[in-house]
Amino acid sequence: MALFSRALSTTFHRTHHLRLAPLSFVCRKMSSIPTERKAIGINKTGDFEVIEKVTVPLKVNAGDIVVKTEYLGINFIDTYYRKGLYPVKEFPAVIGTEAAGTILALPTDPAVLEDPQYKKRGFTVGAKVACGGGGVFGLHADHVSIGWKSVQVLPEGISTKIGAAALLQGLTALTFIEEAHKVKQGETILVHTVAGGLGLLFAQLIKARGATVIGTTSTKEKAELAKANGADHVILYKEEDTVQRVLDLTNGEGVDAVFDGVGKDTFDSNFKMLKRKGTLVSVGNASGAVPPFAPIRLVEKNLKLLRPTVGNYAVTPEEIHHYSSELYRLVADGSLKIKVHKEYPFTREGAIQAQQDLTGGKSTGKLLIKVE
Repeated sequence: MALFSRALSTTFHRTHHLRLAPLSFVCRKMSSIPTERKAIGINKTGDFEVIEKVTVPLKVNAGDIVVKTEYLGINFIDTYYRKGLYPVKEFPAVIGTEAAGTILALPTDPAVLEDPQYKKRGFTVGAKVACGGGGVFGLHADHVSIGWKSVQVLPEGISTKIGAAALLQGLTALTFIEEAHKVKQGETILVHTVAGGLGLLFAQLIKARGATVIGTTSTKEKAELAKANGADHVILYKEEDTVQRVLDLTNGEGVDAVFDGVGKDTFDSNFKMLKRKGTLVSVGNASGAVPPFAPIRLVEKNLKLLRPTVGNYAVTPEEIHHYSSELYRLVADGSLKIKVHKEYPFTREGAIQAQQDLTGGKSTGKLLIKVE
């Protein structure tokens, strides 16, 4: 028996043998994969009180990687699903689009295991990974079963805490400054708002491309944080006239692009601050969805308007791997700094508080739930 155990252990870590169905089955059993998972979910859409701690089945598909999560990333998109702004297909629904943890089991589908892109990823049982992005939903749980394309092995030296904190917002910022509006050296870019988790990443990445960063935020403390992360000018929108300040800073010309995560409250004023042939990238809806919009408004300055999602920029295995690898390379070498604002417990109360802090403008940087 001891000899068999040693032999099995040796084979277990040679992941290229996992295409053999019997061994894959043994690996799954040895990984103690539960049939149920504890999760943060909703049984209906609504305000914060609809958030619950639920127990739901863990459904594992043949092409999935099973991950024991350690950290869950909080994002505004979680609140959009909770409120019903984005459609929920069925209830109970597990919320969440971002997590990080340890691989418990690998796919059993032979076609997946022979896929060249799958082999490039270097997946192994026990590896630390981040998972999410690309339109994935339902990750705020202690275990997740997720398609391998949306899983990224973390480089050595990057913890699951930073892995979860960086993934979705990092991919959003990277893809948007490359594909929604390709930021170039010498441009001037406006970011609403600049001191949150996503805003701080926008500021760092835009500054690194040689552009001037103008940001908006609510307090002097947040303004100092934004400046420490690359913002050249920060406007306190509660105290200053944002439009006038932007025009003053740009000698009346306006900015090349606006990355706007606020939505309804800032949408109209953006048209006054963009230069001719400028680009408005509507990033999010923190203040609510933008009302119906007449395209004729773009004519005055030949403006471009986009409402992109990272889930349509990082879709194919090649795209996801390209942007994820670049993101964690920047984090690993210190070029991109990830600020974690606070960790919350993996409880109903913790999840509610995290969403309240996020939407209430009380946070700077990333909010995480720690899964004990």
